Amino acid sequence: MRVLFVKLSSLGDVVHTLPAAMDLWRSVPAVQIDWVVERGFAPLVQTCEAVQRVIPCDLRRWRHAPFSTQTRREWAVFKRDLQAQAYDAVIDLQGLSKSALVSFMARLTATGRRHAMAQRTEGSGYEAPTRWVADVTHEQPWHSHACQRGRLLVSQAMGYAVPARVDFGLRVQGAASRVSDSPEVIVPPGTVALVHGTSRDDKRWPDEHWVALGQRLQAQGRSLAFLHGNDAEWQRSEVLAQSLPGAVVWPRLSLDQMLSPLSRCAGVVGVDSGPSHLAVALNLPHVQLYNFDTAWRTGPLDAPHQRAVFGQPCPSVETVWSAWQACEGVAP
Repeated sequence: MRVLFVKLSSLGDVVHTLPAAMDLWRSVPAVQIDWVVERGFAPLVQTCEAVQRVIPCDLRRWRHAPFSTQTRREWAVFKRDLQAQAYDAVIDLQGLSKSALVSFMARLTATGRRHAMAQRTEGSGYEAPTRWVADVTHEQPWHSHACQRGRLLVSQAMGYAVPARVDFGLRVQGAASRVSDSPEVIVPPGTVALVHGTSRDDKRWPDEHWVALGQRLQAQGRSLAFLHGNDAEWQRSEVLAQSLPGAVVWPRLSLDQMLSPLSRCAGVVGVDSGPSHLAVALNLPHVQLYNFDTAWRTGPLDAPHQRAVFGQPCPSVETVWSAWQACEGVAP
C-alpha cells in the first residue's frame, strides 16, 4: 500500500499533520507514506519515523516567476519525481488550489483514489478545486483542532479508527546525525528557549514582557536562549538578550538543525509560531501565547505540561508566569 500526503506548508501546519502520518503507519501494515512539501520544511518531514520519501517543491518561489527558464526546469524535475511512483491513495490535507494541483498531477494505481476534505472548517482556508480533483471527499467537524482534523481525514480515507495516542514521530538523533554542517549549540541544563518571532506583528508579545518573564526565569536559576529565523528576529533577539545578562542568542538554525538543541531544553515559552509547535511535537514543557482566541485550533492538545494562554491585547506576564509554573510542576 502506497500513500501520498499533500501538505505543502506552513511550518505549524506541517507539524500538526505529523500525527496523521504516524497513525496511518501504525494502523496499516506495510504502508509506504510519501509526502509532498515545500522544500524549506522537507528536513522536518524527513525526521518523521512514518515517512519513507519526501518530495520537495518550491511552489511559493515558482509563482513569482512562473515562466522563467529556471522555474520551467525545476518544475519538470518536480513533476518527474512526483510521478515516479503510482499511489493507492493520494490525500490532500491542505484543501487549497495549489495542493489540489499537486494531487491532480500525482499518479494513481489502477484502483487508486484521491481523497480530500469535503468542506472548510472554522478558521481554516479552503478552495473549491479541492472538491473538483478528489475522487472521494470526507466531511469534517466544523470546530476542530488542526491536528485532529488531519488525523480524522486520513483515518476516513484509509478505513481505521483514530488512535487515542497522539504521536508526532520525530527522530531527533537521526536528524542530528544527518546534518554535518550543523552549528554547535551548547544547551546548559535547565535552559528555557524563548520564541518571540512570528510572521504576523499582531501575534507578537511586547519586548518589556519578554524581559520581565526572562528576569523571573533567571531568578529561578534558568538559562535563557533566544531563537530566530530571519534578520529582523535576530536583531530583536540581540536587543532582548542585552536586557537579560547571561541570555544567549542561538545561531540561525534550519529545522533539522533546531530539533536536537531544542529537545535538550527544559522547556519553551513562545508565541503562536512554528518553533512553538515544534516544542509541542517534542513533548517539552511549553507555554504558548495567543493574542487571539484561537488556541482551540492550533494550540497544545491535552498534555498537562503544555498550556496555551490567551489575553487581549496580549497575555499578561503574571498569566504566562503562572502557566509556566504549572507546566513545570508536571513531568512529561
